[in-house]
Amino acid sequence: MRTNIVIDDALMEAAMKAGGFSTKKEAVEEGLRLLARRKAYQDLRALRGKLTWAVDASVDWTTLEAESVAVQDQPAPYAAAASKPSARKRAKP
Repeated sequence: MRTNIVIDDALMEAAMKAGGFSTKKEAVEEGLRLLARRKAYQDLRALRGKLTWAVDASVDWTTLEAESVAVQDQPAPYAAAASKPSARKRAKP
């Protein structure tokens, strides 16, 4: 979305320096993402003490090996080979 806003020059300069941004757009977008993320964290913190977890006491989750909890994908039922890019045809002048 395109919009015009008035931003304090000193604040923008400080934000760009702190974040290492090369453009004002990057700084503003990151600030907006940070604000949205902050709200999401506040909503999660509001749930503290309200959630209960069903725990299987017979499983010691601290001793599981990486292979046993990894996603096991089935191999593709067909041979997959890298394709060669086709040559582009030049437009006639």
